[in-house]
Amino acid sequence: MAVPGDPPNSTPEGMGGGDDDFRSDEYRSVVFDEDFVRAARLQEYSAQERMGEHARAVRSRSIWSGGGSAARTGTPGRGARQGMLLVLLIATAFAAAVYMGLRNPYLPPAGGPAQALTSTVVPLAPTTDVPGGRPAELYAKSPAADYRVGAAGIALPAVRRTHHFTDAQVVAALSIAKDYLVQSSLDPDILTGAASRPVRVLLDPDQLAQFDRSMTSPSGDGRHAATGWLVRFDPATAVVADSRVRVSGTLAVEEVAPDMLEVTTDHTFVYAVRPATGSPAAADGASLFTVRRELRLRFDRDDLTARRLELASAYVMAGPQDCSADPAGAFHPLLAGAGPTTVGPAASDPYATGRPRRTAGLCGVLAPPGTTPPVTESATPPSPPQAAPVSPAP
Repeated sequence: MAVPGDPPNSTPEGMGGGDDDFRSDEYRSVVFDEDFVRAARLQEYSAQERMGEHARAVRSRSIWSGGGSAARTGTPGRGARQGMLLVLLIATAFAAAVYMGLRNPYLPPAGGPAQALTSTVVPLAPTTDVPGGRPAELYAKSPAADYRVGAAGIALPAVRRTHHFTDAQVVAALSIAKDYLVQSSLDPDILTGAASRPVRVLLDPDQLAQFDRSMTSPSGDGRHAATGWLVRFDPATAVVADSRVRVSGTLAVEEVAPDMLEVTTDHTFVYAVRPATGSPAAADGASLFTVRRELRLRFDRDDLTARRLELASAYVMAGPQDCSADPAGAFHPLLAGAGPTTVGPAASDPYATGRPRRTAGLCGVLAPPGTTPPVTESATPPSPPQAAPVSPAP
């Protein structure tokens, strides 16, 4: 009995036997591996496609070429779609890079080491006897009558971004400059010489060595005057009689380099002082002492981030003082009742070879209230023309 699936007993018609069967069976042992089959993906062109001259007989069927029906109908095949997707991704990445470059332009690296401070401190001698009285009465009769008290007198200007600095960075520079003015001109411990750290922490690290030397060994050499960095009274001469210091002035900011902002300050500080040895209750023995500070402060991006500054230059005028007094270490106010002096600074001897050269000093005139006298100097080293000693004006 035949089992289903068994071959028929006889050879089907049309199928050869004998040697023919042997020759057909010999190819059954040939096995084509997968790489061979994949490489042989060729498709014959249709008769219509072969009618063109020099047309190839077959076409590649790689993933980058369209399929038969897609090629004939003109619609993109799988490979064409992938190619267009790749081009689209490259174009998108390029557009994103251009956009980010425009939104975030290249920021120049921070500048080099901070430069040393250059300072000029000018004592202003009185032309009349120094008036005395109670602080409130003295302020009311002085040009500082309308000045604001303390930090309120240091007002920030309107803020506008620069070419390389944002609004926030400009605001940061101005606020750091104000902090420096407050700490170096109004802090009670700074004024008495009891501390210097509140000023020191605001300075660029490259200037700390110069600052420390100015505090420990002040000198009128244009580099190491303590009063170029801050306001300090000689504690043996005078103390502040009223903590409500009167202040008026301006701040201005500009971009001086692609990586540098500069803030210029010009403020007048008016202090009520009294003798250091007198009784604090003797308030009617106070007198006024005026300090005008013109500073140039610089900031790179590292300074703005760390909330610090570089003090580039300081031009300071302070009086009433005796022209013979050295104002580099501290101010020595002429107090109530003191008269004008005619003693000038020590002269410089150009022939004193072999000995350290002494820097010629400057001495100006403290104008009486309501007047602006001409400048008088006993020596004439170069100084900024806009910094001629004048009386403070509202």
